[in-house]
Amino acid sequence: MVSLIYSAICSIDGYVADEQGNFDWAVPDAQVHSFVNELERGVGTYLLGRKMYETMIPWEAMAHGGLHGSSVSGGSSVPEEFAGIEAATVEFAEIWGGIDKVVYSTTLTEVSTARTTIVRDFDADAVRALQSEAVQDISIGGPTVAACAFAAGLVDECRLFLCPVSVGGGLRALPEGRLDLQLLEEQTFDGGVIYLRYAVR
Repeated sequence: MVSLIYSAICSIDGYVADEQGNFDWAVPDAQVHSFVNELERGVGTYLLGRKMYETMIPWEAMAHGGLHGSSVSGGSSVPEEFAGIEAATVEFAEIWGGIDKVVYSTTLTEVSTARTTIVRDFDADAVRALQSEAVQDISIGGPTVAACAFAAGLVDECRLFLCPVSVGGGLRALPEGRLDLQLLEEQTFDGGVIYLRYAVR
């Protein structure tokens, strides 16, 4: 069975956004972005809360703005309209465009991205069925919907990118309550970001 993975970029004190909803401090540099891209290549489906989905929508324009069929590796040129954009950013847009998306929302009536389905409520049994049929890992994004998955015992791995900033409050990356984890991997990046990969016990 494939893994259900929760990933988040958060402050050192554990928040994905501060009390004003800001997360500009979480924008990854090229080194971190390239690392994230390699992780995302193994993902076949994103499970997203509404806010996370809306945050990610701009990637769609880049993914379908002439990038498909182009390459940012091997010396190939980036399309002219994306000149000056980091190669890792362009690469992530291509990855995003090729992944199925499930958005959990009681308010959205339509989507503005391809390969996207709206689901009204988080159904643990439906996610288990998706896991049993999937051939690639499933990534869950957004701490609110992820909390439902944690509560149902569905999350297999937790991948956190800790930014060198403390924001003092806001939207927590992890649900309240005890969570037992086993460290599987760690890496430090030049800009001070620390990647921690855990198995959820």
